[in-house]
Amino acid sequence: MTHHPHRTRRRAALPAALAALGLAATACGGGGSAGEASGEEAPAKVEDPIVATYDGGLYIIDPETLDVVEDIGLEGFNRLNPAGDGRHVLVSTSTGFRVLDAAGAELTDDEFEAPEPGHVVHHAGRTALFSDGAGEVTVFDPADLGGGLPEAEKYTTEHPHHGVALVLESGEMVVTLGDEEERPGIQVLDADREETARSEECPGVHGETTAEGEAVVIGCEDGALVYSGGEITKIDSPDDYGRIGNQAGHEESRYVLGDYKTDPDAELERPERVSVIDTEAGELELVDLEAGYSFRSLGRGPDGEGLVLGTDGAIHVIDPESAEVTDSFPVIGEWKEPLEWQEARPTLYVRGGTAYVTDPGEKRLYAVDLGSGEVRAETELPQAINEITGA
Repeated sequence: MTHHPHRTRRRAALPAALAALGLAATACGGGGSAGEASGEEAPAKVEDPIVATYDGGLYIIDPETLDVVEDIGLEGFNRLNPAGDGRHVLVSTSTGFRVLDAAGAELTDDEFEAPEPGHVVHHAGRTALFSDGAGEVTVFDPADLGGGLPEAEKYTTEHPHHGVALVLESGEMVVTLGDEEERPGIQVLDADREETARSEECPGVHGETTAEGEAVVIGCEDGALVYSGGEITKIDSPDDYGRIGNQAGHEESRYVLGDYKTDPDAELERPERVSVIDTEAGELELVDLEAGYSFRSLGRGPDGEGLVLGTDGAIHVIDPESAEVTDSFPVIGEWKEPLEWQEARPTLYVRGGTAYVTDPGEKRLYAVDLGSGEVRAETELPQAINEITGA
């Protein structure tokens, strides 16, 4: 999924390019190819590509050489989300979620219409899109992408809000509760979309991930909710205000890595501690990094290790069982998180045994071997990149 920061405290003055946080964008990319129009799958240009946004477009990047395979023009502030099928990426624009054939290096005209497109979650073979402006959830099988928009289930929450939803193996849906004023918790719906459980003990509910055994973790301003085995459990933060808003799970680990903030009045808090949530024991521990980080700093390694890109320029490796930092790999120089969440900052994206790290100040991209901690490839890009993901 794509992680989002807290949206309730935002400076009034934004750069002109970001002023319409309906995610203002107009499309300049090409439409579907003749092969797609006839129902045939277009030939791949690059296997397992990396996709990145810059101010004015998208880069399709070879994951090994880090060469730009395709430069696709797309105006506005756009966001990236893996579709879940290994080929496509969903690009959040001003009007919805647009389908990018990442392997074919082509932005199609297919779009899931959604006012204020928000979180995208792929789990158990289903992808769930959340429209903040409509409070609508769209669920589909990503394997059906590529020949036009697939058939999709629609579910509308009681009120529009900045929310998130996901569908489990059982067909159950976990979805947030909220409106424009508050987001107090979650509800669980069965396969017929009848409510079976709810909790309103999660102020400022934000973000989600899953852990071993399909334990679903949702962040709160005072801890987290865990839905597992048909029950919702609240895990309290050690502080009265201890906000967890971005989480990184691993489906073979009982532990979830989260951010952790303690100042509700900060214009921008720069924390140096992260949280580790034990979904089985119902416990939360804090890890001191001795470095700051941002909401785009969290990841998980191939063996479930926690990874945090620190403001000291290093990837810090955390053993989630002991909740201790076990190693650090220097990658880039020191950096400082910008005040506006839309502005580019160093970002961590992990796929398999490789961590991709951006350095927008230097217009550089690095590929780091997580086994050795060594940089195996690096490149300078024409433009500074902001978000990064993979197909």
